[in-house]
Amino acid sequence: MVEQLKTAIAAACKDLFGVDVQPALERTAEQFGDYATNAALQLAGQLNKNPRDIAVQLAASLQKNDSIAKAEAAGPGFINLALTDEALLKLAANPPAQSLDGQEILVEFGDPNPFKQMHIGHLYSYIVGDAIASLLEAAGAKVKRLSYHGDVGRQVAMAIYGLQEMLAQNREDGEDSLSAAYVYGNQKYEEDPVAKAEIDKINQHIYAQDDSEINELHKKGVQLSFEAFDKILNLLSIHTDKRYLESQTTPIGMRLVEENLGKVFSKSQGAIIYEGEKAGLHTRVFITSNGLPTYETKDLGLVVLKEKDYPEAVRSIVITANEQNEYFKVMLAALGKIKPDLAQKTTHLSHGFLSLTSGKMNSREGNVYKAMDLLLQVKDAVHAQYPDSPAKKPVTFAAVKYAFLKHRLGSDIVVDIKESVGLEGNSGPYLQYAYARARSILAKSTLQGQILQDGSTLQESERSLVRKIGEYPEVVAKATAELMPHHIGSYLYELAQNFNRFYESSRIIGDPREAMRLGLVKNYSQVLKNGLNLLGIEAPEKM
Repeated sequence: MVEQLKTAIAAACKDLFGVDVQPALERTAEQFGDYATNAALQLAGQLNKNPRDIAVQLAASLQKNDSIAKAEAAGPGFINLALTDEALLKLAANPPAQSLDGQEILVEFGDPNPFKQMHIGHLYSYIVGDAIASLLEAAGAKVKRLSYHGDVGRQVAMAIYGLQEMLAQNREDGEDSLSAAYVYGNQKYEEDPVAKAEIDKINQHIYAQDDSEINELHKKGVQLSFEAFDKILNLLSIHTDKRYLESQTTPIGMRLVEENLGKVFSKSQGAIIYEGEKAGLHTRVFITSNGLPTYETKDLGLVVLKEKDYPEAVRSIVITANEQNEYFKVMLAALGKIKPDLAQKTTHLSHGFLSLTSGKMNSREGNVYKAMDLLLQVKDAVHAQYPDSPAKKPVTFAAVKYAFLKHRLGSDIVVDIKESVGLEGNSGPYLQYAYARARSILAKSTLQGQILQDGSTLQESERSLVRKIGEYPEVVAKATAELMPHHIGSYLYELAQNFNRFYESSRIIGDPREAMRLGLVKNYSQVLKNGLNLLGIEAPEKM
C-alpha cells in the first residue's frame, strides 16, 4: 500500500507539472490522517512556485484515488492523506515484505572466550544478534549465525597456568575452576615475575601446539567452556551455525600481514604495525616484537576464513561491545587496503554497557556478573510474582530478552529485575500478557472473526486499532534496514496500549459488531505473536 501511494503521488506530480519525483511518505499523527508527503516542497524549488499552492493542486488530484478518503494541504506545503477503511484493512492484513530475496548474510555475535564465564555482556550480544538474524530471515535472507572465540593468547595462558597449579593441589575441574584458574593466573602474572615468565612461555607453547600437557589442558578447557555456554544458549533457544576459534584464524592472519609488509604494514621497533594516522585513525600493532599476533591480525584471518566458508555471502555483520569501535575502524581500514571487497561488505555493530550496582564488569578481578546468575535471579523473581502461572519459563526468558531489546542498540542499559518481570510497564511479560488476554477474548466467542463487509465503516476506536496494526510491516522494514530490533519492541508496546483503549471503549462479546471486532482482536494477537517471535520471545496462550 505504501508503494502504491508513492506511485500515485509520483503520477500526480508528473501529470500536473511534468516533473518526475520520488516522493517521501511518512506516518503522521492520527488526528491529521494516516500519511503525509512533502512532494509539494520537492516540486517547489524546481518549479519556482509557492509550495502551498502546489500542495493544494496535488491534494485535489489525489482525492480522486480509490484508496484515499481525504487529501488536504497542510502547513507550508505538506499533504496529509487519510486512507479509506477498506485500504486500512488491506494494509493491516499485509505481512512484511521479503526484500532480501534469498541473499546469504553472516551475523557474528556472542563471542565469549573459553576459560572464562559467560557474562551478561555476552548474553546481551547473543540476544541482540539472534534478534537481528531473525529480522533478516523474516526479510527473506539466508542467515548464518556465527560466533568467534579467543582460545589462544595471554589470557588463555594465564588460565592454563592456574589449572596446572590447581591440578598440583588436587583441586576439582569444571566451569568454575576455569574461571578461578584465570583469575589466579592473572594475579600471579601481575605480581610474580617468575610466574609471569612461565605464563609467557605457556603462551608460546599454545601458539606452537608443541607441548602435549598444555595441549591437553587447552583442549579440555575449550570443551568444558563450550558445554557451559551451550547450557545457557539452549535455555534461550539461541543457536549458532558455526563457531570460529582464534587458533584457526591466527595462521591465516599472520600470513596476510606478512604478505603485505611494506605495502600496507610497516616495521617499528621489531613489531609490525598499521599506520592508522594516514587514514585519520591511530596506529596499531598487528604482530608484536615477540612475533605474536594481536587481535587485529586474528580478525583479518577470521574475515578471510568466513569468505572461504561462505563465498556467496553478500554481507557480514559483526556485533561487539562499543569499546571495540575504534579497534574495528583500524582493522577494517587495513582490510580495505588488502581486500577492499571484504571490507566493504563487513558491517560492525556495537552495543553499550550494562550498568551494574557493583560497577563495571572485570573478569580479571573475578567479579563478573555471570549470565547464568542473571537468568536465575529473574527466574526467582518470576516464580515469586507469578506462582500459579503455567508459563513461568517463557516469562523468565521474555523478561530478560525484552529488557535488553527494548533499548536502542548502542545505548547503555541498566538491568532492573523488578521492572523486567512486571506487568505495569514496558516489559516482555506485559506483552505476553497482552497476547494471552487477546486469546482469552477469542476463546469466549462462538463466532469467527471476519473483515468488514462491503459498505461497512469503522468506528473511531476500531479505526485507530486497525491503523496501528497496519504499521507493523513498515516497522519491521525499518528495524531490518537499520538493524535495530528496539523498533519492534517500541511498536508492540504502543500496539498493546492502543488495544487497551479499544477494549475499554468497545464491547466485543455480545455486541452487534462482535464478529468484526473479533476479527480485529485476531489480527492484533497475530501481530503481537509475530513481533514477539522476531525478538526470540514466546507468546504463551495463558499466563
